[in-house]
Amino acid sequence: MDWFDSAQPNVLCLQEIKAQVDQLPKKLKHIPDYHSYFNPAERKGYSGVATYSSVEANKIATGMGIDKFDHEGRLLRTDFDDFLLLNVYWPNGGMGEERLQYKLDFYDKFLNYTNNLRDQGNNLVICGDLNTAHKPIDIARPKENEKVSGFMPIERDWIDKFLANGYVDTFRMFNDKPKQYTWWSYRTRARDRNVGWRLDYFFVNEEFKDTVTDSYILSDVMGSDHCPIGMKIEI
Repeated sequence: MDWFDSAQPNVLCLQEIKAQVDQLPKKLKHIPDYHSYFNPAERKGYSGVATYSSVEANKIATGMGIDKFDHEGRLLRTDFDDFLLLNVYWPNGGMGEERLQYKLDFYDKFLNYTNNLRDQGNNLVICGDLNTAHKPIDIARPKENEKVSGFMPIERDWIDKFLANGYVDTFRMFNDKPKQYTWWSYRTRARDRNVGWRLDYFFVNEEFKDTVTDSYILSDVMGSDHCPIGMKIEI
């Protein structure tokens, strides 16, 4: 909350909140001057997303309309005048072949979902934990992790496919440097050594990219094994 009070973002998107709304203290359910939107997982202590916005959304939607994915509380859409904001916690595929396939299925259905929204004439801002590092520049130890979920070729290929469908990784519009990470393992004190992965992204559709004036990583903000990322747009 100290960081939130100082940063005062127009919109804050959280992933993996792990909480039902009735479990939240009042100060997290009703933040002054913000509208609060939640999509928790059905399973307690697991997954879930939340969006806080200083501007009231015209409409909200939870999930993609596919029960297989929606019960895990992985997508929250807030519709504004100029764009639709998708706050997404993509699945982790690191718990065996079945979960890897679940992750890949989610990826494909998500691309269909976003393309359908664009076909209706909408601009999209898509953010969250993708659970995959795109290129060798996005991970500290690419060779050692080629067979690890989160950097497997089949996962990275989907990001190539996604971008080829007309979406933009906004961070790379402004920063082409290596060693820019958003997640570090707690188990190995990796953050102290900056042995990390860039798993968190802001994407926009190509038609909307000219509104993006900055996209950045706040690697000095503590409080999680992920750090916040930010994006600025002018509309």
